[in-house]
Amino acid sequence: MTRETIGNPLSWGAQRLAGAGRGLGAAVEGVASHDMARPRINRIGMADIRTALRLGIEDFAALRSDVISAVVLYPIIGFVLAVWTFNAGQIHLLFPLAAGFPLIGPVAAIGLYEMSRRRERGDATDWRAAFTTLRGRVLGPVLTLGLLLVAIFVLWMIVAHAIWAATLGPASYDSLLDLLRDAFTTNAGWAMIILGFGAGFIFAAVVLCISIVSFPMLIDRPVGVPVALSTSLAFARHNPGMTAIWGLIVALALMLGSVPVFAGLIVVLPVLGHATWHLYRRAVSWPA
Repeated sequence: MTRETIGNPLSWGAQRLAGAGRGLGAAVEGVASHDMARPRINRIGMADIRTALRLGIEDFAALRSDVISAVVLYPIIGFVLAVWTFNAGQIHLLFPLAAGFPLIGPVAAIGLYEMSRRRERGDATDWRAAFTTLRGRVLGPVLTLGLLLVAIFVLWMIVAHAIWAATLGPASYDSLLDLLRDAFTTNAGWAMIILGFGAGFIFAAVVLCISIVSFPMLIDRPVGVPVALSTSLAFARHNPGMTAIWGLIVALALMLGSVPVFAGLIVVLPVLGHATWHLYRRAVSWPA
């Protein structure tokens, strides 16, 4: 009896460690998958974008209770960071923060891609089932690309702060109205706006090109990061106009969703996430 009492916890712990080791190994292996099959890049038009948006809205309408549960943390994080900018005397970072949130939007939409994929196949579509896919060979590539986007977001915030320091800084502002007044009524303020928009456009374009297809592809196929990234870049290169239009739609929608203290993202993010999945389905074709 004593041996069983001691042995069972030890055996259980050994099994858990072994399982964790296998999961970690699969996650690392998935970053550079041996499955190097590449899809055919399709040319898309406005009809495809409209269809993707329509299907995204339909997915949200059918799954809204579950998708809201999946993304509710995203606007909460945005609100907490916005409160921090006020309390820490960093009001000048509020607008870069709101503008930079779309840079990590693809990470927040991971569960939404899986929900759309499951609904398309007629499988269970609740948010718990959606996140069960984030393990094994899927987890490693998704985390790798996610960390890349987080790094780009951090770099954007550093650049935005440097632009402010070189124009309106380094003195801090006590109120948002004072910042807006100086931004729109002084030469230094307009220099900050122009430089900020230019830098923001570059960051947004980079993230759009590397993520428009890659994240949904990693959920759909065990292709690994190199294939997913190269396919996403190839799609953007073959469809520059439609990629730009999609990026504009995403940016405007996320900007509108961020205005009321990020609360609108509870609706905007799910619709865009589902729509991105359906755009991916039209962007590439896999061999039978």
